[in-house]
Amino acid sequence: MAKATRSMTEGALLPHIILYTIPIILTSILQLLFNAADLIIVGRYCGSISVAAVGATGAVSNLIINLFIGLSVGAGVCVAHGLGAKKSKSVHRTVHTAVSAALAGGALLTVIGILLAEPLLVLMNTPKDVLPLSATYMKIYFAGMTFTMLYNFCASILRAAGDTKSPLIYLTLSGIINVILNVIFVTLFNMNVAGVALATAISQALSAILVTVALMRRNDECRLHPKELRFYKKELLKLIRIGVPAGIQGSLFSISNVIIQSSVNSFGPVVMSGNAASANIEGFVYVILNAFHQTTVNFVGQNTGAEKYKRVKKTVAICLVSVALTGIIAGLGVYLLREPLLSIYITDSAKALYYGMIRISYICIPYFLCGLMDVSTGALRGMGSSLAPMIISVLGVCGFRIAWILTIFQIERFHTPQCLYASYTFSWTLTFLIQIIAFVFVYRRYIRSNAN
Repeated sequence: MAKATRSMTEGALLPHIILYTIPIILTSILQLLFNAADLIIVGRYCGSISVAAVGATGAVSNLIINLFIGLSVGAGVCVAHGLGAKKSKSVHRTVHTAVSAALAGGALLTVIGILLAEPLLVLMNTPKDVLPLSATYMKIYFAGMTFTMLYNFCASILRAAGDTKSPLIYLTLSGIINVILNVIFVTLFNMNVAGVALATAISQALSAILVTVALMRRNDECRLHPKELRFYKKELLKLIRIGVPAGIQGSLFSISNVIIQSSVNSFGPVVMSGNAASANIEGFVYVILNAFHQTTVNFVGQNTGAEKYKRVKKTVAICLVSVALTGIIAGLGVYLLREPLLSIYITDSAKALYYGMIRISYICIPYFLCGLMDVSTGALRGMGSSLAPMIISVLGVCGFRIAWILTIFQIERFHTPQCLYASYTFSWTLTFLIQIIAFVFVYRRYIRSNAN
């Protein structure tokens, strides 16, 4: 069914925000289930070494793709601004520029990912018994990168237009296909990590096709016309101005995660396995909190375009309170259930299970701080300020964690997984405090310019 744009500039904010955010949460959880299904199935049928192999690819894969994912964020903000300001022509051009960027970026990432998979894994000190499996998984995963990019860009456009339900439906269908193919490829064809990577690529292709068709069937300015795909200079420059800093921030986040993963790798395959399983479980908490970031970006974006700054301020306040409460509940829930949850992934190593519980104990309880940090970042991006949150996040998160690893973590008595994981809490707190100060500054600047 064709859909029209849903306005975020009118009506009661709290119920609208809740109804908008819930489908994003469910969609994000389904996306994580792709990786969860990979880890669970290889863990049960192939062993903890295969779990470590899949887990070792996450940080380096994100390092490569995050720049282009940042561009999809920029596309969403540009569409939201255009919709709020009722600039139909600008929205139309942004949509077609964004989809063109997704196709070009996906093709480029496929080449880069396949060529650099093994060298990057070697640089991360991936153990020799894990390296071949990790390289295989990563190469197949990147072979389907065009579909991954296409889905992310199109879904970002739909969310900017107020449609969060369609991506949920499409991810549900592709998620079911992913799980079925995982079982078939691993248990029947004995493909190990290659099987789960292939299943993920196929399911991503399905979701990309569905979300693209949804854009083609819309009856508003967000409708996609394949024959009109091209790069429009003005819209491309704005997309780059907002999206590139977001992408650089994500890539630099990934660099710090690569360094952390390398530090984890130094403890051996057992710790790697526990870390990978724990990180996957924590990912469910993260995407729940990150949904409020996406909501903040789009609600602030539309209301900034409409110059309704009081609604911008109220949106940020509601999202901060909501993400804090949600993060406390979700984090404590995972902490209390950490052993049975980890047992789903790890069945052949009590030590790996133990190290997984250590990571969850140190990260999940204060995870709400990460949510506060992301919402404040989203508020700045939604107002069109992307460079400031990038700089703050790079210094507050990446810089702090790298400095921690190079100093405190190098002291013999602190050279432990526990010390490594403690860096997360400190970096979240520091970055949130600076981001919220920056938001107040940018908000007041908009108010002054509007008054003039």
